[in-house]
Amino acid sequence: MPRPHLNITADQVTVTQALGAELGRQASAGTIITLTGDLGSGKTTLVQGLARGLLVPADFYITSPSYTLINEYPGRHRLLHVDLYRLSDPLEIEEIGLADMLAGDSVVAIEWAERLPAEWLTAHLHIHLEAISADARRITLNAYGQDHRILIKQIEKFIKERR
Repeated sequence: MPRPHLNITADQVTVTQALGAELGRQASAGTIITLTGDLGSGKTTLVQGLARGLLVPADFYITSPSYTLINEYPGRHRLLHVDLYRLSDPLEIEEIGLADMLAGDSVVAIEWAERLPAEWLTAHLHIHLEAISADARRITLNAYGQDHRILIKQIEKFIKERR
């Protein structure tokens, strides 16, 4: 069965954040979102929207955890924001406890997910962001697993309603 996918062009930062916010509203406990894309492609911007949709309190400023590796935020579901940019060895990834996070009931958003060993992921939503101009992004969503297929359908409905 082909995996469901969705392609979106976000012509401004607020569209990327709105997409993230809708993902947060629709996410359930244990949702895993993997993010790939070059530096500056909008991964953290999308997670900022995700946090808003998960009802993370406004006094929490959502930043890239490039140096802390993991930022944790309270919300409707706890959000774990992981950044693997500085990690290249699977043992380093294992040492931060990511396997336990993936098995838990938090919403987990992983930037630079291409550094993850492929066998660590089963069901997840993969989002690739690509800068196509200073403001515009091409965002591609791919679902792996039934819950994430449903999530893509909900996002597709949201996009159609915004038009």
